[in-house]
Amino acid sequence: MTDTRVTTALITGASGGIGYELARLFAKDHCNLVLVARRDAKLQEGADQLRREFGVGVKTVALDLSAAPAPQHLFDQMQLEGVAVDVLVNNAAYGKFGEFADVELDEALGQVQLNIVALTHLTKLFLGPMVERGSGKILNVASTAGFQPGPLMAVYYATKAYVISFSEALANELKPRGINVTCFCPGATDTGFPARAGMENSRLFKKIGAMNAKAVARDGYRGMINGKTLVFSGWRNWLAAESVRVTPRKIVTAVSRWVAETVE
Repeated sequence: MTDTRVTTALITGASGGIGYELARLFAKDHCNLVLVARRDAKLQEGADQLRREFGVGVKTVALDLSAAPAPQHLFDQMQLEGVAVDVLVNNAAYGKFGEFADVELDEALGQVQLNIVALTHLTKLFLGPMVERGSGKILNVASTAGFQPGPLMAVYYATKAYVISFSEALANELKPRGINVTCFCPGATDTGFPARAGMENSRLFKKIGAMNAKAVARDGYRGMINGKTLVFSGWRNWLAAESVRVTPRKIVTAVSRWVAETVE
């Protein structure tokens, strides 16, 4: 990496998908890693592969960040072990398919807790040492979903709208302090997300198709390295996000529902 101050990257949701592919890119650039995810076995497997392939230091933390005390626990552990986090990657998130009235309350609030509260909490905690050092990077993984209402995924889309707004505001506030904030907005990506959300049979994933996680991660990583505030993966996703600015909201919402609907 061009920024020699960046030595350790902490990545949440790092056991697979975009999170793991981002970890590979950081490791290739000789960064030490702290990988955080719920699935310990999968996390260890990925960490071992990164150590063998790139020879970097990899620390794993099996932690469910949707639990309210988890962000503070993670930060305290890093402080106790003397790990200075130079890059924070807030990637952990999930969605749940279905009309809001039918989605279990725990699932609805769980998305808010992980996608918004945990992300905000981690950012606040790890930002303090970055401000003291006068350097650091934060990569918040949002989604093109954040640019529009999302019937059948109402809470998920709303949480990603928060991430975009929050990140753009932070980028403005923190630039004078030497800290770069990037908000990465991928579209549909081939990861474990649709199965977890229960939308693998949606028109979006079954008919329209998803991008490769490796290629998507590369776009986000390059955008962060280049200091961009808002990054998309693929011109189609950029165009889709931009088009909602000039399209009547009722049409945007109807199209969003059509894309999410289950197909044979």
